[in-house]
Amino acid sequence: MIEADQVVKHFGDVHALEGITLSVDEGEIFGLLGPNGAGKTTLVRILATLLKPTSGSCRLGGIDAHRDPMAVRALIGLAGQNAAVDDLLTGRENLEIVGRLYQLGRPEARRRADDILERLSLTDAADRQVRTYSGGMRRRIDLGASLVGRPRILILDEPTTGLDPRTRNDLWQLIRELVSDGATLLLTTQYLEEADELADRLAVIDHGHIIAEGTPDELKERLGGDRLMASPAEANDMDRVISILERVASTKPYVDDRRQQASVPVTNRIEALLAAGQLFETEQIPLRDLAVTRPSLDDVFLSITGKRADQDEPEAEAAVAGRNRRRR
Repeated sequence: MIEADQVVKHFGDVHALEGITLSVDEGEIFGLLGPNGAGKTTLVRILATLLKPTSGSCRLGGIDAHRDPMAVRALIGLAGQNAAVDDLLTGRENLEIVGRLYQLGRPEARRRADDILERLSLTDAADRQVRTYSGGMRRRIDLGASLVGRPRILILDEPTTGLDPRTRNDLWQLIRELVSDGATLLLTTQYLEEADELADRLAVIDHGHIIAEGTPDELKERLGGDRLMASPAEANDMDRVISILERVASTKPYVDDRRQQASVPVTNRIEALLAAGQLFETEQIPLRDLAVTRPSLDDVFLSITGKRADQDEPEAEAAVAGRNRRRR
């Protein structure tokens, strides 16, 4: 349903995308994972026909996105990072206007708006101005607007950014329901938990390149199953912790500076844990934590990119805008 073939996008001398190739099957949730500035939103805007690539091609539902953008727009629903709603209109009016833009008659636009409001648990707030909505309610009405046209393909760009855990879980459930109804979903996120929870497959994008692709479990297997993790009680003991973990596992540990912890893959969890504990005791290194855990997508992302998923980089388009302001 979604195909990108060697998509390149340059903004002057800023290279946002450098040959992105991916495919998403019908009825699949495909996650695009990466830090801010990695190129996720640029790719979304190209797929949604809002940007033209420098080179390469995209097809959605078998239609070339840049030869026939209007046909593609009839297939897709898009919810961007910021809620695109009119604060002065009610929730119902926002949805009805979108229906009219899809050239639905007034009765059908009203019927679809009512159906979406019910699915989003917003019926009680339907006739209130959106400016009175909470952030989570605004996000839901924005998502609802992307559903009015009953799209075969739904593109969600970091849909749960800034939401509280309860609202995020509600949106996750709604996303699952949409896919069970037959939609195909491309989801960009920097939340590792979200990608693990929702995605059938995912790709890790960094500096405009896809650097890993597979199911969440396949990516975790790259780190070798169980991991031995240690956190020193004192930050200046980290080098000694790294040295001991390397002795136990005979491989270089991954270090998460933010969490002040180091970890290595191990094949025998009990033996590794006992051996490490004895070494730490012998070397008299106080620890905050010592454990054997299954790898997370956070571990995968850190090992592949060398940084956290929530670590910002300059957005390509923002960098270009800033450069143009300086020139003026």
